[in-house]
Amino acid sequence: MSTTALDGHVVIITGAGGRLGQHMVRQFAARGATVAAVDLETDRIPDHAQVHPFAANLTQEDAVRECFGDIAEALGSPDGLIHTVGMWAGQPLLETTLDDWRTVMDVNLTSTFLAVRETLRHLDGGGRLIAMASGQGADQGVAQQGAYAAAKAGVIRLVEAVTDEYAGQGITAHAIAPSMILFGNEDADAQGVPAEDIVDLALYVYTTGGPATNGATLRAYGTLR
Repeated sequence: MSTTALDGHVVIITGAGGRLGQHMVRQFAARGATVAAVDLETDRIPDHAQVHPFAANLTQEDAVRECFGDIAEALGSPDGLIHTVGMWAGQPLLETTLDDWRTVMDVNLTSTFLAVRETLRHLDGGGRLIAMASGQGADQGVAQQGAYAAAKAGVIRLVEAVTDEYAGQGITAHAIAPSMILFGNEDADAQGVPAEDIVDLALYVYTTGGPATNGATLRAYGTLR
């Protein structure tokens, strides 16, 4: 599979209107993929001939099931999923309410579970599943980020479980764990990894690097202090 040509591939990209999601959509479409671009609202999804917008709340089971069914009906069986939906939250543990906890879990972990599960229902002969974790989930939790770190660690364990369950079936699963993602509007001394590098890593995993790194959490920390 070429790292530049994705003609004929149907790729679901969630969070397609977000800052990282927009980068993913543009680059996968530029390489010829037919992109099913999913977000809560579709107004910020990039306009491109290869991009087909779908609206859904990725934390709601019925909405995800219906949306992914619509994608398969409209575009054919998907070949892969790039799940970028997520949120950051930080506050002292004693100030974290149960509603706060559930919101962070739903947006970061439950949405990943639902998107991965519904993609698996529609795959036909293998595919690539890529989810976004974080350094807090991959290596060490950080003070006042208990819910976020736990949710992102859960994404990693989910990816590993999927890898084990679907071994030998042509399905690969990966987590990409960035540090701070840089979008070009930060202070000059901001430390982290450019969004373009995250996209390049996803393209590598989706194409030639998927089988060899199957099940891995790929740490993308960029420039650190």
